[in-house]
Amino acid sequence: QVQLVESGGGLVQAGDSLRLSCGASGRPFTRYAVGWFRQAPGKEREFVGAISRIDITTTYGDSVKGRFTVSRDNAKNTVYLQMNSLKPEDTAVYYCAAKSTITTMTYTATSDFDSWGQGTQVTVSS
Repeated sequence: QVQLVESGGGLVQAGDSLRLSCGASGRPFTRYAVGWFRQAPGKEREFVGAISRIDITTTYGDSVKGRFTVSRDNAKNTVYLQMNSLKPEDTAVYYCAAKSTITTMTYTATSDFDSWGQGTQVTVSS
C-alpha cells in the first residue's frame, strides 16, 4: 500500500483560497488514482474531487464544482486540492485516498479506495 500524508489545512475567511497537498510514499505513485473527501462533524464523508493516475481525468462533487481543482505532480508524488472562493460550509476534515489501478478512470466512492491519509482540518469563518 501507499502511505499518504495531507497538509495545508488551516483557518481562513470566506472567499479566501487554500491549497491542500497529499504526499505519497511507498509505491510508484503513477499506479494510483487519487480522491479527496471531506467530513464535517456529524455528517457522512463526502466526495470532493478525484484525479486519474496519470492526470488525464478529473471529477468533482457538485458542491465544489467550479471552485476546487485537483491536480497532481507524479514526479513529486503529490496530489493537490486547490480550493477557491471558500465558504463556511466547506469547513471539514479533508482526506486524500488512493486506489491502485491500471485504468485512467476516476473513482468517487469511499469504498473504491485502498489507502487513506490522516486528514487535515480546514475551517472557513464567515
